[in-house]
Amino acid sequence: MIRVENVQKSFGDNHVLKGIDATFLEGRTNLIIGKSGSGKTVFLKCLLGLHDTDEGIIDYDGRILSEMSKEQRRKLRLELGMVFQGSALFDSLTVEENVSFPLKMFTNKSKAEIAERTNFCLNRVRIENANHLFPAEISGGMQKRVAIARAIVMNPKYLFCDEPNSGLDPKTAMVIDELIKEITEEFNITTVINTHDMNSVLQVGDNIIFLADGKKVWEGTKEEVITTDNEEMVNFVFSSELFKKIRRAARKEQNLP
Repeated sequence: MIRVENVQKSFGDNHVLKGIDATFLEGRTNLIIGKSGSGKTVFLKCLLGLHDTDEGIIDYDGRILSEMSKEQRRKLRLELGMVFQGSALFDSLTVEENVSFPLKMFTNKSKAEIAERTNFCLNRVRIENANHLFPAEISGGMQKRVAIARAIVMNPKYLFCDEPNSGLDPKTAMVIDELIKEITEEFNITTVINTHDMNSVLQVGDNIIFLADGKKVWEGTKEEVITTDNEEMVNFVFSSELFKKIRRAARKEQNLP
């Protein structure tokens, strides 16, 4: 679990994060959503320790990020998995080499142990017969699955995903969403997803935090998205006619106005 209390961050006169409180739960997909400029990218970087906060607490299961020594932060980073927006695979490395890279860099595992763990993770994301292919030789969806395999190869306690569906078609995006959710639940990971994808919100949003102008203005589940009367949240999520129809139908089923 990650607990956030009164997180504030400014860059000069630009007050980006304005006292955010949040709890990211184990075994759940925790989504951060909001318009461009809402502060969600800065918030994610603060959670990762890439930005120091001006005020507030970021608590990793009882460990306060701002109080950690360099060595403690280094150890924490080994518990973090990261899926980047553009997959960020090494073009010059094969699929297998990309996934095994963290194991070779940060562990003393034998070649046999590395191969076993690498193949386990590739199988878990349903990548077969592609170990010796290069990123340019596989589809965007496969690249994203390889990125997920690399993110979980160190058996992380915390998984961060920055726009994991970026550049994917809707069908492939749904596959990636479901895969992240399955892995989160199966390995009891605290997963934090930064997303613009409203399909993701309604499909895998166990816990959703909506930011606007650097503040948390709404928090709830994908089911509560349908019933909320928070005007900013409704306008953001249900901006398209399709989503408006989905919301009206769902509220009608629940006898809501």
